[in-house]
Amino acid sequence: MPITPANGQTAGDPAVSTPGGAAEPIMLELVDEDGTTIGTAEKLAAHQPPGQLHRAFSVFLFDEKGRLLLQRRALGKYHSPGVWSNTCCGHPYPGEAPFAAAARRTAEELGLAPSLLAEAGTVRYNHPDPASGLVEQEYNHLFVGLVRAEPAPDPEEIGEIAFVTPQELAERHAEAPFSAWFMTVLDAARPAVRELTGRSAGW
Repeated sequence: MPITPANGQTAGDPAVSTPGGAAEPIMLELVDEDGTTIGTAEKLAAHQPPGQLHRAFSVFLFDEKGRLLLQRRALGKYHSPGVWSNTCCGHPYPGEAPFAAAARRTAEELGLAPSLLAEAGTVRYNHPDPASGLVEQEYNHLFVGLVRAEPAPDPEEIGEIAFVTPQELAERHAEAPFSAWFMTVLDAARPAVRELTGRSAGW
């Protein structure tokens, strides 16, 4: 089962260059409806309509005030560029634990390690992206956590970040484009979010 090197995921192109100059595809882990691994597929191919069900993760990090860290995806990303979404999301490499992938991509995209990161369940969804024509057929592992360090976003991955309260999120969501999957993963993670942030935070 091929595993793409951890430093191989780029923003604009779902393939990486090897030392010899050849493009090496990024592989995703295909799963059945129960989340059991059944094979692998190249990243872009897995997102072509109607989509192949694959493993993914979504991270929601909060500051000490209970505000959610959002990111606006870089304009150079091949999938859902320029839209707002949760703190971090992505795909484990074949054989990589979702928790390890979540921690890895949080470090790669935001330059920080959460002071706490906990599992928050899973959610399965099918979300077409009208802008790109790609489809998210995902079995998504959810994680919530706390962040105390200052984020240092990678500009190839992230165009902008913002910490928001529930009210500020509602206002932003009404005015700005968000990823097709954002509300699905947030709603699925809410019980864990409320346990993490407390009732006063309003999530």
